[in-house]
Amino acid sequence: MPANLPAEARAKLAKYSEAKTIEEKIKALEEFLAAVPKHKGTENLLLWARRRLAELREELERRKQRRGGGGGPRFFIEKSGAAQLVVLGPPNAGKSLLVQRLTGAKTHVADYPFSTTLPVPGMLQYEDIQFQLIDTPPLTDEAPQYVPRIVGLARNADGVILVVALDRDPVAQYEDIKRILREHGVLIEKPRGVVRVRKGGGPGVKVQLRGRILDGTVADVEKLLASYRIYSAVVEIEGEVTLDDIEEAIFKPVTYKPTLVIANKVDVPGAVQRYKRLYEHLKGRGIGLIPVSVVRNYNLDKIGEFVFRMLRIIRVYTKQPNGEVSKTPLILPKGATVLDAARKIHSDLAKYFTYAKIWGPSAKYPGERVGPDHVLEDGDIVEIHAKR
Repeated sequence: MPANLPAEARAKLAKYSEAKTIEEKIKALEEFLAAVPKHKGTENLLLWARRRLAELREELERRKQRRGGGGGPRFFIEKSGAAQLVVLGPPNAGKSLLVQRLTGAKTHVADYPFSTTLPVPGMLQYEDIQFQLIDTPPLTDEAPQYVPRIVGLARNADGVILVVALDRDPVAQYEDIKRILREHGVLIEKPRGVVRVRKGGGPGVKVQLRGRILDGTVADVEKLLASYRIYSAVVEIEGEVTLDDIEEAIFKPVTYKPTLVIANKVDVPGAVQRYKRLYEHLKGRGIGLIPVSVVRNYNLDKIGEFVFRMLRIIRVYTKQPNGEVSKTPLILPKGATVLDAARKIHSDLAKYFTYAKIWGPSAKYPGERVGPDHVLEDGDIVEIHAKR
């Protein structure tokens, strides 16, 4: 986002930020596009504005259809299991067959592109938990009507599985998908810093800095928001960011999703060399990668473990005093404490917490008595004691 917009264009963009309804947002963006100068410095902003305008117009049309009784099948899939992962990829990469083989879901498998037109969920069993996988239509510039809805699924999910095919250039496929997601505010490579701008939250602009602003100060952030007539907001900054990153976050919220790349069709001629190029391309980017052949079931049994590690979660089992250990684990993020587990069970259990007993990897000895800040590990058994 450029920081040198003319006052008129900046005012129009501020009007979009203040808009409450879809109709108001559409009108504000139309006025902004008419006012903003067209030059290299505004290219990315114009691209975002045009894409956002198209999304809003599509959403408005869908709402009109629903009001008129003509609403079709919904794209939204409610979360289920330990985590939800959206399976993305270009046409004919093998997504639908992968989800079918992993979950048993009745996906539409065909040897022509766009055989999948709606999301299809299925459950992947990994040890004693399940991950929800969602098959999606191909994510490509050739089908722009699907892009906003697929990206919406990715934004709502806990992670992404990106399927590329080794019968053609996998690096180009990966970069295309990454670009489309990035243009719509979803990152699959962990950025050096993240900015979240929440409007409201009391008078004034509060900057929560857990990192640093590379080219400015907190005062500069306050001035930036004031230039868009934003006088009440909470700005959360993690890692290293620039003022441009903060300005972009005002209008185009960005979210990071942990991603596993599945390189399918490892059995076709030339696949090994293409896989090596992809491996080198992804090295050091924090992206998981696994070669598979969905047709031959090669390496499919390893995907659950890859997903579990990628999501950085742990399983914790609860028990009542003198009772049996629960067979259904609590799913918590790595680094979670005993108090986090108590909150997950019930707010009162955390409120009246006194101590806990631990069995498992984090315990020094079986039944160790610990306080609320004890950090749990995968496979721990926890018995929480609270005031009556």
